[in-house]
Amino acid sequence: MKIREIGEFGLIDKITGRLGRGDDSVVVGIGDDAAVTAYAQGHHVVTTTDMLVEGVHFRSDTIDDRSLGYKSLAVSISDIAAMGALPKHAVISLAIPVEMDVERLEDLYTGVADICEEFQTTVVGGDIVKTSGPFVISVTLLGQVEAGRALLRSGAKPGDLLFVTGTVGGSAAGLQYIQQQHSEGVVPTEVADPLLQAHQRPRPQVEAGRLLLESGVCTSLNDVSDGLASECNEIAKMSGVTLVLLAEQIPLHASVRRYAEISGQQAIDWALFGGEDYQLVGTMQPDSAEQMQALFEKNGLTCTVIGRVTDGAVGVTLQRGGQTYELKPRGYNHFG
Repeated sequence: MKIREIGEFGLIDKITGRLGRGDDSVVVGIGDDAAVTAYAQGHHVVTTTDMLVEGVHFRSDTIDDRSLGYKSLAVSISDIAAMGALPKHAVISLAIPVEMDVERLEDLYTGVADICEEFQTTVVGGDIVKTSGPFVISVTLLGQVEAGRALLRSGAKPGDLLFVTGTVGGSAAGLQYIQQQHSEGVVPTEVADPLLQAHQRPRPQVEAGRLLLESGVCTSLNDVSDGLASECNEIAKMSGVTLVLLAEQIPLHASVRRYAEISGQQAIDWALFGGEDYQLVGTMQPDSAEQMQALFEKNGLTCTVIGRVTDGAVGVTLQRGGQTYELKPRGYNHFG
């Protein structure tokens, strides 16, 4: 079925039918001129926005529509997580080519509903327009955090330890796996499946962000959307410090290491420059590492120390194989 067959309002009815009602903080949801939401006293509102353009951020041959819906919100939820906040309400706007099938958008919103249910987030509105160009998805997400306690990029201090949650490099490795179109049997299923999951349905680290905020020991935080090199440079710049990154301590999933062997790639490059892992990287007080690692393990998560903060020129250095290198950002740059 084509969109032109049911029109704008018929399409809105179809895709909003995929979404749940939401929680009691939604006073007025989809259907009026604007949404009305109620936030708790003593909390600040956190706002982020992201735009995904077909052919730039995603392609139909690298991700299915349901996973695309999931990932579209995961990108923004990860930004909220990096502030130590909780995601609450989303507004989604679409620029749609006139010949797109309705079923694609229904699948997209099923994926949106999947992640909203997982993270107690409600879609409260949006906009739909026609375009002669590529399909565009725009997400604005509001969250809440305790007043005055949002975690920022700017708090790292000399002597702090540098850490990352989970594992990194999986999304970039997964994208390369899809693009390579390996012959059957070249990459074992137990290697390929985690890579596909990492790229197509990355899970934002909201729980980890909350643990870090509540602990009081996290001095800066950023999400890994553009690769460790880029994110660490952002922390270094905003905090006015040097970050020393230890290559051998960067946590890589076993599937990433195995796929690097199969494809003849350097696994660490995917972690440093690949992006879209949506883990959290940050700094913590130097005497808190064991406490935080135990707390993460208790909650089924991991937190790995991968370096330290020092005085010196603002930037990031990488120590690898006994050598020290300047580590400049090399993640995706729209205009670079």
